[in-house]
Amino acid sequence: KMSENKQVTTTNCLFSLIMSKGTVVLAYSGGLDTSCILVWLKEQGYDVITFLANIGQDEDFEAARKKAESLGAKKVFIEDLRAEFVEDFIWPAVQANAVYEDRYLLGTAVARPCIARRQVEIARSEGAQFVSHGATGKGNDQIRFELTCYALYPEVKIIAPWRIPEFYTRFRGRTDLMEYAQKHGIPVPVTPQAPWSMDANLMHISYESGILENPKSHAPGDLYLMTKNPEDSPNVPDVLELEFRNGVPVKVTNVKEGKSKDSPLDIFSYLNEIGGKHGVGRIDIVENRFIGMKSRGIYETPGGTILLQAHLDMETFTVDKEVRRIKQGLGIKFSELVYNGFWYSPECDFVRFCIAKSQEKVEGKVQLSVFKGQVYILGRESPKSLYNEELVSMDVQGDYNPCDASGFIRINAVRLREHHRLQGFSGSDQV
Repeated sequence: KMSENKQVTTTNCLFSLIMSKGTVVLAYSGGLDTSCILVWLKEQGYDVITFLANIGQDEDFEAARKKAESLGAKKVFIEDLRAEFVEDFIWPAVQANAVYEDRYLLGTAVARPCIARRQVEIARSEGAQFVSHGATGKGNDQIRFELTCYALYPEVKIIAPWRIPEFYTRFRGRTDLMEYAQKHGIPVPVTPQAPWSMDANLMHISYESGILENPKSHAPGDLYLMTKNPEDSPNVPDVLELEFRNGVPVKVTNVKEGKSKDSPLDIFSYLNEIGGKHGVGRIDIVENRFIGMKSRGIYETPGGTILLQAHLDMETFTVDKEVRRIKQGLGIKFSELVYNGFWYSPECDFVRFCIAKSQEKVEGKVQLSVFKGQVYILGRESPKSLYNEELVSMDVQGDYNPCDASGFIRINAVRLREHHRLQGFSGSDQV
């Protein structure tokens, strides 16, 4: 009997080996979509390795591991990427003052190359020819994941189920996924799903789709998970001192409590805590996706919003005016590149290098108040400051001759006077 069982097992293993189309590393969340994708990939004949990245989301990682194993994952990788997410991805965004379309702090866009980088490392080390993900065919994330994978693993083949007709025609909505899950023994959520899509990480939480697709509809009051309603936040502000070196924070101190944090992950986590407590960092916007459509998104980015205001202040204090003007343009370019998925491109590498160069003198301390959804700058100091109190003073002459301003103004007026003399002004420009 034992001999027969051994023979059957050997035959099954050989059959599996012969029939396998190859190994795929699936970016796995443990949710309904990627759990169904895991089983579907196995149905198609692939050996599936699941990879779940811990980038600060509220997740039961052990439960996700057990679920993936029970569904037949060949291996399960759960990686804590929080520290490298802050240092390698959030910090460059802070240096750049990265904001897409003037408002969005890029929390999802910055996370994707961090996740995909590790996914590719696992695929290479495991000899997997394929990678897969659960991103939809209309969104930005498919582009961000795949451009990173192709840049770091040029030979890789990508399986994107939500772009494969036999998959998306079979699963036209959540009901189809639920039926498939029940048929294949995939545990389904016991609590009703929120009527919107959510993506969470250490930097932010985003909300879109579902009832939020009507841009006129107001966000429900119970939507926000990371920040308090400013109306319900404390009536006493928190005063923080942020210390920067090379354009990134190296220490945060709560002035009243005397509490300090000095590791990148601890600094960012503490700023999230304080910002969330005071309702900082909520935005509700319509943005332009790279793929060509507009979408409505709601974001909360408490720590990132505090850092943006503090960094802007220290940068203006310590960086030459013309250097900063060029750097502002580079920051806009960086934000577009990151949003569009080009973190691992030669142009983004070049832009990050230039931005890092501009940050060499961004060093010092900024004091600020966090209160009722706002960040108020209180003061700053720096050993690299370009601020000359005597030169700018209204009460001290300093090393400046006011008479020089007359020539400065006349030289700048030459162009204006000649334009008016030769061409004049038209329409409403006429005095």
